[in-house]
Amino acid sequence: MKMKKSISFIFILSVFSCSAPQSDTNSLRLGYNSENSTVVQGVSLLGDTLTSRIDSTTQNDQIRELQEAESRYAENPSMENLIWIGRREAYLGRHDLAIRTFTKAIKEYPDAFEPLRHRGHRFVSVRKFDEAIEDFKKASKLMEGEEILIEEDGMPNKLNIPLSNVQFNVWYHLGLAHYLKGEWEKALDAYVECIKVSDNDDLIVATLDWYYMTLIKMGKKAEALESIAVVTPDMNIIENEAYHKRILMYKGELEPGRLLNVNSAEDDQKLQYVTQGYGLGNYYLSQGDTTMAERIFNNVIETGYWSAFGYIASEMELAKLRE
Repeated sequence: MKMKKSISFIFILSVFSCSAPQSDTNSLRLGYNSENSTVVQGVSLLGDTLTSRIDSTTQNDQIRELQEAESRYAENPSMENLIWIGRREAYLGRHDLAIRTFTKAIKEYPDAFEPLRHRGHRFVSVRKFDEAIEDFKKASKLMEGEEILIEEDGMPNKLNIPLSNVQFNVWYHLGLAHYLKGEWEKALDAYVECIKVSDNDDLIVATLDWYYMTLIKMGKKAEALESIAVVTPDMNIIENEAYHKRILMYKGELEPGRLLNVNSAEDDQKLQYVTQGYGLGNYYLSQGDTTMAERIFNNVIETGYWSAFGYIASEMELAKLRE
């Protein structure tokens, strides 16, 4: 999955109709064919075309997992199984299909907040921030008074321990969508709610990082530093090491030059690189070093990992710097 670049392709997915009646759900399956195809997913904040292409060799496991999700849905057409199809489609880079699948789930389960959370996420991925905000706001209303709902990982961490919850993801992504639009006050409000449902160290550092950066954007440096005082080097971090390191850098406990010391060849490490890269670039930007900031943001763009939040945020910064 890269911007204007892609790897060899075997399969192209064709999604079932979003308007198919509930009674026909047992017969709904995704199809495959062998035609090469690059699929346009959207346009970046820099005006570049965002495309995806599936590689049957490197993504064989993900294709198999999607097929298994389809089979489970055919046997039991539940909301949960339908959502999993959409999640698997998104992991393959087919955000267009994922959005259609989540739209189907929203239509069939209008009182559920889970499909809105997932569709909103994928709207952010394809730079449709207004649509994302609308979904997250609806989800936040529907989930009022509900118990915290743990969200199973589609791409498990090293300990295979699910860390996030649906409520966290609604507020977190709502804050992100506002942040990417430069709506700092609204982003801050969302992160205030997000921290209330951040019930482990991984979620705490993820939320506080964006909360800190939002305050910095608003010119509230003292308040920003105060907000991250609770973050320490010995926190129990399982998967959000990038956010943890970023905050330690903000506090002066980690040298900026150590932030990008990762192997960016692997996809999981590439995501860490993009996340840390945006944080480092934004740090230099806040220090007034626009030359270094722009260089780092451009390095993030060079990864081609265009669905990552650090990548989208780097686009935002570069677009502003080029105005």
